[in-house]
Amino acid sequence: VVVAPPATALYTVAQAVAGSAVEVSAQNLYPKDEGAFTGEISAPMIKDAGAKWVIIGHSERRQYFGETDQSVQQKTVAAMAAGLKPIVCVGETLAERESGKTLDVVFRQVDAVIDDIAKQPGFAVIAYEPVWAIGTGKVAPDAQAEEVHAAIRGRLNAKSPKLAETTRILYGGSVKPDNAAALLACPNIDGALVGGASLKADNFAAIVAAAPKA
Repeated sequence: VVVAPPATALYTVAQAVAGSAVEVSAQNLYPKDEGAFTGEISAPMIKDAGAKWVIIGHSERRQYFGETDQSVQQKTVAAMAAGLKPIVCVGETLAERESGKTLDVVFRQVDAVIDDIAKQPGFAVIAYEPVWAIGTGKVAPDAQAEEVHAAIRGRLNAKSPKLAETTRILYGGSVKPDNAAALLACPNIDGALVGGASLKADNFAAIVAAAPKA
């Protein structure tokens, strides 16, 4: 279980979960370790706060802050170089899905980081989050989500069977207690990237409880 509080709470949360099975993630990072980048947070700063993970390329970052496949790749490299485990987000918009471009978009986004994550198989995580399902209450049907996850797994396998076998692929997009178990039972869905439901402790705990135990 990994929780991703705002940057101002990283240290406090890391202290609160110390010694437990819960780890901490930042929601973003800047790809340079140091320099004149006022207001940004670097990988060393995140590690110093006690986090071990970082979310990269979340759809909101791509949509509202102009992040590109190139910047996501740069951030992934920076995270891995610092020993932070990246959770790299990919996913299509509603318009892209309706025009039949889902896999084209997802493959392009995966390909941007595949060479880098292949250097350390199993260290990075990929999160598939269809943009049209985030915060909308809409969730991709189990079969639809599994189809994309299987395609991502196949893309990783074409690069390296070990990469495909060891990479966790998470599903994100209106995951709730009442749909988590069915989603997490899909063969290629290895976990969930939980948004709104994580803000209510009972709901988040129920989603955690729904995950198959290793």
